[in-house]
Amino acid sequence: MIRRQPEAAPPTPPDSSTQQTGIIRRHPTGSFPAASADPQTSFIPRGARPAASSSGPARTPSPAVPSAAAAVSIVSGWATAVIATSLITGWWDTDELFCVAIGFLAAVSAAATIGGLISLLLRRRIGRLLIVVGAIVALMIFAGLFVAGADLPRIVYATPVLPAASIVLALLPAAGRWCR
Repeated sequence: MIRRQPEAAPPTPPDSSTQQTGIIRRHPTGSFPAASADPQTSFIPRGARPAASSSGPARTPSPAVPSAAAAVSIVSGWATAVIATSLITGWWDTDELFCVAIGFLAAVSAAATIGGLISLLLRRRIGRLLIVVGAIVALMIFAGLFVAGADLPRIVYATPVLPAASIVLALLPAAGRWCR
C-alpha cells in the first residue's frame, strides 16, 4: 500500500473572533452595474410595441350573457328533472327499460348541466360545451316524452324551449369572450 504525503499544510483553526459556518458567502468583485431607466423584461425589441387600439383601454366582458345562460340552464335542468320523474313514475309498470333509459339520460343531463354551470361561472371554456351537452340530452328526454305519448299538461310540451335557449345563450360570442 502506498501512502502519499499531504501536499498542503493542515488547515489552521479559526480564530475566536470569526465563527465558521456551513454557509457559502459570495462577495461582490466589483461595483454594481447602473440600472437603466427602462429595464427590458422580455425578448421583444424595444422599438416593437403592440399598437394601441383605437377604442381605448380594453374593457372587461359583461357577465350578462353568461349569467342569463346559467339562469336559463338552471330552470331547464329543473324542468327536465320534473319531466323525467313524471315519465319514470307514470311508465314504470308498463316499460321498465324505457324508465331506466330516461333515468340515465336525466343523470347525464344533470351532471353535464351542473358541471357546465360551475365551469361557466368560473370562466372556463369547457363550461359552454357542458351546458350544450346537458341541453342536448335534455332534448332527448323531451323526445322520449313525445315518443311515449304521455298525457301531460300542455305547458310541458313547450318546455323544450328552455334547453334550446340554453344552447343559444351558451354559444353566443359574448359568453365566449367572458370565458377568455
